[in-house]
Amino acid sequence: MQVAIVSDIHGNRHAFEAVLEDVSRTEARELWCLGDVVGYGADPNDCCALVREHAALCLAGNHDLAVTGELPLDDFSRGAELAARWTQEVLDGHHRDWLATLRPQDAEDGIGLFHASPRDPVWEYVLSALLAELCFDAAPQPLLLIGHSHVALSFVRAEGEPATGRARREGDREALGAARWLVNPGSVGQPRDGDARAAWLMLDTTAGTIEWRRTEYDVAGAAAAIRAARLPDSLAERLQYGQ
Repeated sequence: MQVAIVSDIHGNRHAFEAVLEDVSRTEARELWCLGDVVGYGADPNDCCALVREHAALCLAGNHDLAVTGELPLDDFSRGAELAARWTQEVLDGHHRDWLATLRPQDAEDGIGLFHASPRDPVWEYVLSALLAELCFDAAPQPLLLIGHSHVALSFVRAEGEPATGRARREGDREALGAARWLVNPGSVGQPRDGDARAAWLMLDTTAGTIEWRRTEYDVAGAAAAIRAARLPDSLAERLQYGQ
């Protein structure tokens, strides 16, 4: 079965709609979301509605947990805090109630799913081979899917060897084989790897392959929506740089 994996949508309707259109042209049977449906962007209601319509499963990210009140806002940067407070004001009650049902980790078909990491599903940024080693030791599944860092990457650990990792670009493809993998699709709504395009992942559970994808979207429209909502300008400005 082919599954489209997305993470860190962050209220960016323009990016998520473009990804959904791309996914519709593939043979993906399901869509899984690794969390942060809301966050920095100006369309949290639309993004919640789209995830609820299209995703077979969805995790809670730290920004989702902030909006529902499960995390204190003073744990966040100033820009993230302001965006969370604004989202709390504009988010429809039924979407808030839905977000409150989500949890930051799950498992599906023997695959470990975590917003941030197996060791800390809410907050840990896995950006080094050392942390990947610790994550492999903390979860039993051969394939671990994570989000949170907004960087498309992977770590692999073959039997008896140390973990190694690298950033991933559009079209990178791997056969999973007998090794263990920890994989991040990157961010739909606010990539931070220097590529402004929305990032996502295609997983083929039958063939045992993964492929990183990128999708062009209306970056200017997403930035204009952020400015129209009077959210911090830095949240709009960074989109064009993929930072």
